[in-house]
Amino acid sequence: MAEGTQHREQVDPVLVIIPTYNERENLTPLLQRLHATLPQVHVLVVDDGSPDGTGELADKLAAADDRVHVLHRTEKAGLGAAYIAGFRWGLARDYRTLVEMDADGSHAPEDLPRILDALEGADLVIGSRYVPGGAVVNWPLSRQFISRGANLYSRLALGMGVNDNTAGFRAYRREVLEKLALDEVASTGYCFQIDLTWRTVQQGFEVVEVPITFTDREVGESKMSGAIMGEAALKVAQWGLQRRLGQLRRLLGR
Repeated sequence: MAEGTQHREQVDPVLVIIPTYNERENLTPLLQRLHATLPQVHVLVVDDGSPDGTGELADKLAAADDRVHVLHRTEKAGLGAAYIAGFRWGLARDYRTLVEMDADGSHAPEDLPRILDALEGADLVIGSRYVPGGAVVNWPLSRQFISRGANLYSRLALGMGVNDNTAGFRAYRREVLEKLALDEVASTGYCFQIDLTWRTVQQGFEVVEVPITFTDREVGESKMSGAIMGEAALKVAQWGLQRRLGQLRRLLGR
């Protein structure tokens, strides 16, 4: 039996959530690779009204394959909102594991079996670029500096032992998402990943990192912007301050 295709009693069925905005050229090869690696997983494409026809292509793929589903949203409202919509869709059904994966090919579907295997001893598994064995390919040094700096900043501000808080390739047990206050998550950009990691840690769930190789997209344009980075910096500072104030109150209350 091929690696990754064995039955995982604790994590199946699995739903891979893939937000899209103008990813028409990337979608079909990504789904082909994913189902070649893990034929049993289901996919939910969450399309934010892509003007390039990504949503229409997703509908065609879903019509031909009952493992593929599509959730259409009318406007581009941010990565976080797309994932929240996808989580709600999956939680309304019988999926036991919900996976985040980028549409641009930067997350190798071939790494997903190891992430799911690790979930058998954890509640959230993060595909990490910044643990031994992890790597980043085709990123300029400036982008690597920003990413590593953001992770160091969030670790120090929030006191988390997670090396790659901003990683977007991750698998949650449904019990985690059921307990998190998803209605309160207002982060829209990549800060969303830090937000959910922080909430997961605060709830006492076990977080494990698995090394992956992150490869920058070859087709299309990155969604990263100064506004997204600014949102992350501000929100992490706010959460860090709240953490410190909470520690102080507990100290003074003794």
